[in-house]
Amino acid sequence: MEQISRIGMDTLKHIFQLHGVNAAEEPVRRKKLRRKEMFAFLEKLAPTVIAIEACGASHHCARLLQSFGHSVKLIAPQLGWKPNKRLEG
Repeated sequence: MEQISRIGMDTLKHIFQLHGVNAAEEPVRRKKLRRKEMFAFLEKLAPTVIAIEACGASHHCARLLQSFGHSVKLIAPQLGWKPNKRLEG
């Protein structure tokens, strides 16, 4: 498995979608995990940068991930990717 340099995390109520890329920005890992599975997976992972959409629960999640050694970046909801939103044209 290639080294993951950055992870983008989409937070839902019970499911988390993780998207990991390598240094060349190529996708190397995509996972859909429940909350407990996600924390167990990220606890074992080498420290990396994790981007999370800012919301009420993301601050708690960010503190927990930082305790695992990861660097967490909270991004504004307006900048996040919206998979359910269709392009208007």
